[in-house]
Amino acid sequence: MNRRVLVTAGASGVGCAMAQAFDAAGYEVWVTDIDQAALSSVPGHWTTHSANASDEADMRGVFDAVSEAGGLDTLCANAGIAGPTDAIEDIDLTAWRACIAVNLDGAFLAAKYAAPLMKSARSGSIILTSSTAGQYGYPFRAPYASAKWAVIGLMKTLAMELGPHGIRANAICPGAVEGPRMEGVLAREAEAKGMSREAVYQGYASGTSMGRFVEAQDIANMAVFLASDAARLVSGQVIAVDGHTVNPDPKL
Repeated sequence: MNRRVLVTAGASGVGCAMAQAFDAAGYEVWVTDIDQAALSSVPGHWTTHSANASDEADMRGVFDAVSEAGGLDTLCANAGIAGPTDAIEDIDLTAWRACIAVNLDGAFLAAKYAAPLMKSARSGSIILTSSTAGQYGYPFRAPYASAKWAVIGLMKTLAMELGPHGIRANAICPGAVEGPRMEGVLAREAEAKGMSREAVYQGYASGTSMGRFVEAQDIANMAVFLASDAARLVSGQVIAVDGHTVNPDPKL
């Protein structure tokens, strides 16, 4: 029987790249997403659920279905939003809470409902999507950075708590990933810092030792590795896929 993976926010972007990579590796793929249009465009043999990753009733329903299907081998808790890009004094509390809800509550809820399924099987791999923003301070991105730091704390705790049950937990920290979401970040940061989009882009790229942005496939490849038997003793780890960030503040 094929192993089963669930990817939250799996209908587009990094999540979709993860789902495609697991599909190619022979997994039975389940994806959730809040974007119904994106869900309708994924391969027809994937199992899809329209769900808000930060809504407990939605996530409980998804995992009930996963349980009825026979359980879960790998969870990719990938849902996230960029949140506001502003000076700390200009960040609205509602916007702060919305960013924390998707990035942190979403990871918590996915892990909460995946854990019992994996405990019953005495095996499993939980992969949380953090960010290099979860490893460094990040000017003008306080909600996002705070949430992504917290995701790492959650992962470390999961690794310790669930390890005795044969369950591994790790966090991937993507750097700047080429794509529409990052373009929005670039535009907002350019406005907040009074810089051009091109200057901010080059700031991100030159802030890595490899001098380039990451592609979604790079993140997906790491997720498949972390779920595999080749990583059977890799747990509790924060793994950056970022071209080696040496300066997290993208300014020239």
